[in-house]
Amino acid sequence: MAQKPSIPKGTRDFGPVEVSKRKYIQNVITSCFTNYGFMPIETPSFENSETLMGKYGEEGDRLIFKILNSGDYLSKANQDALENRNSNALTSSISEKALRYDLTVPFARYVVQNQNDIVFPFKRYQIQPVWRADRPQKGRFREFYQCDADVVGSKSLWQEVELVQLYDEVFSKLGLQGVTIQMNNRKILSGLAEVIGASDKLIDFTVALDKLDKIGVDKVKEEMIAKGLSAAAIEKVNPLFIVGEDTQERLAMLKDLLADSSIGQEGITEMEFILAQVASLGLASSKLTISVTLARGLNYYTGAIFEVSAPAGVAMGSIGGGGRYDDLTGIFGMKDMSGVGISFGLDRIYLVLEELQLFPETVSATTRVLFLNFGEAEAAYAMQAIKALRKAGISSELYPDTAKFKKQMTYANRRSIPYVVLAGDQEIAASTYTLKDMDKGSQTQLDLNELITFVSS
Repeated sequence: MAQKPSIPKGTRDFGPVEVSKRKYIQNVITSCFTNYGFMPIETPSFENSETLMGKYGEEGDRLIFKILNSGDYLSKANQDALENRNSNALTSSISEKALRYDLTVPFARYVVQNQNDIVFPFKRYQIQPVWRADRPQKGRFREFYQCDADVVGSKSLWQEVELVQLYDEVFSKLGLQGVTIQMNNRKILSGLAEVIGASDKLIDFTVALDKLDKIGVDKVKEEMIAKGLSAAAIEKVNPLFIVGEDTQERLAMLKDLLADSSIGQEGITEMEFILAQVASLGLASSKLTISVTLARGLNYYTGAIFEVSAPAGVAMGSIGGGGRYDDLTGIFGMKDMSGVGISFGLDRIYLVLEELQLFPETVSATTRVLFLNFGEAEAAYAMQAIKALRKAGISSELYPDTAKFKKQMTYANRRSIPYVVLAGDQEIAASTYTLKDMDKGSQTQLDLNELITFVSS
């Protein structure tokens, strides 16, 4: 007996309705990207391992899917590593490629390779799948889509202001009210590490801090101590854990903590500029707040960082994120190319819209008119009308087989097709069509022009 087929954990099949809804989200995002002047690019699904490794921090590197070399890969394996079961040393000798972890690092590689053909500042958008060897759970998959918009070649903070506006426009058009855009600045985090004497442990400090919402204050402090931060150092940043939600209160707390840190003060100044300009322009359906513990664990961020939360009451992780990176292309030898970008989590946005029932009914619209098949002559007559309906932009089809009437009607019902057309001997003789409204149960006899007009309206 054949084994029942399955798909890998953390991946999914999408049926017609799901694909239609996902395309709806993508189309809204794409239209907003285009409206803001971003241009599309695409990059390969896999990259050379050296392109990806070391760009996401220790935790990120562990989540990169490696691709085994083709052929007899073990013949060229590091024998010492193989005998000693040293997987880290072995991997580099049997795997030279990996599935992309995100779209940002491949974008940086693209910019460096195509720098002579690009007009800077370069505004690109990219909507493609990425892969992470993460533990699957609600809203977290091993294969998922990212929808990125980035600007490289400009250090202007007006780009951050525009990206906040872009977030707001997308969520407004999706009907998603009450989204929270959280903002912090890596310069502020660097300043905090500096004032507690832990600049050498900046990554450990920020990675632990970023887990506050997930594991709580006590666990965050335990992790910091485990990473070598002293209890005295952690005590200095205790105001981070107890400050209220008011923006001005948080700014005042940060100014006090970072009074002796020039880089920290620079981060606060940048944050105040973005807050002031966004407030002046206004947001339609979202709110911009300061999150003093937001770190985003990726090593390449250097300035403003963003993370987007779903409306209150929806149990979902972040549905977007991004930030400023001053020298991402430097990892590929192209120095002083600042950039900033944001990403929309398509899969999580889908789940949020589904939970809140925000998809328009027309998104998953099916065939509008089904012609029943009563035989070869009747089918030929029906196809003439189908051709005219399609030319008028009305989705139409012919039931392919001369099956029983009940079977054909059941098919139309199960596919929620609103209109069924019956065309037999009498209709052919009169050059008409009998249109049945599946919702009302009524029938109307129409000629071809009347049929097109009726269905169009």
